[in-house]
Amino acid sequence: VVEIEQVGGMLHRAFVPARSVDDILAATARGYVEIAMAELDYVGVLAIELFQVGDALLVNEMAPRVHNSGHWTIEGARTSQFENHLRAILGYPLGETDALGAIGLQNLIGEMPDPSAILAIPDAHLHHYGKAPRPGRKLGHITVRAADEVTRDERLAGVDAAACLASGRGSSSNLTR
Repeated sequence: VVEIEQVGGMLHRAFVPARSVDDILAATARGYVEIAMAELDYVGVLAIELFQVGDALLVNEMAPRVHNSGHWTIEGARTSQFENHLRAILGYPLGETDALGAIGLQNLIGEMPDPSAILAIPDAHLHHYGKAPRPGRKLGHITVRAADEVTRDERLAGVDAAACLASGRGSSSNLTR
């Protein structure tokens, strides 16, 4: 279960493990996914976005493909969503999906930060999609790994500070605890 923050309807950050999802809610979400996969006889990666409303979960979106909310798996999981998608459609055994610590992802929207500032953050991984900058455009993402959630959030705060400097917004992070 991945917790996401959206800004303007777009994924801004993703957190693994989820920060505010209890075990019962996570089990419910997993159950929904298992039912959907079985009912659809689906093979491959299926991203299902759920919103928590009180104690209930509402389905917002289903994406029958690898999804931006799972890009953290490239560096943050034993087997990435991309590899497991290929394994599934080719009929190979799926790889383990355990997270390799506390993982955070931040999308880069509209402007690219200085790569040196990002790569100076321990265990930060920059993905530049090679697109020309323009307002509202997803240009890349950064994944950070850490041994614990506090360190992950500190690293994401550093990512946010570098991204804010690139856009001229100044730092807006509220991640440090």
